[in-house]
Amino acid sequence: MLDAFAKVVSQADAKGEFLSAGQLDALTNMVKEGNKRLDVVNRITSNGSTIVANAARALFVEQPQLIAPGGNAYTNRRMAACLRDMEIILRYVTYAILAGDSSVLDDRCLNGLRETYQALGTPGSSVAVGVQKMKEAAIAIANDPNGITKGDCSQLMSEVASYFDRASAAVA
Repeated sequence: MLDAFAKVVSQADAKGEFLSAGQLDALTNMVKEGNKRLDVVNRITSNGSTIVANAARALFVEQPQLIAPGGNAYTNRRMAACLRDMEIILRYVTYAILAGDSSVLDDRCLNGLRETYQALGTPGSSVAVGVQKMKEAAIAIANDPNGITKGDCSQLMSEVASYFDRASAAVA
């Protein structure tokens, strides 16, 4: 796993080059925006259970066949596995947000996940819908301007959305 800083240094080192002014400016901006990033991660983490539960509830309202007898989330054991997986994806999204890089999400969570779901007969499209519902809830919570560092968070919210979209695409 590389954070944004290690990734930039690694890329420059591989080319045998100094860091460019643009790379330094991007890293400087990331440091300046660090409190916003921490606020976002804190809010998502603090509300993780609610985000997962509400996303699952909304998913099951839209796709009731999942919780009907014979459905992939039917029985307490299967429901618990579904909620656990959603929580794991959300947790790794927060790691990516903190690092400013998706490699931890890709390497430790998403690689092979689609194949695992296919082998288990889990409908990836339903998981993807659940991830999108978590994205909506997480961004609404993280983008609430009350009690956080002031400033424009549109770029950070776009980054947050991209991690959820990455996870959604990986399982679909």
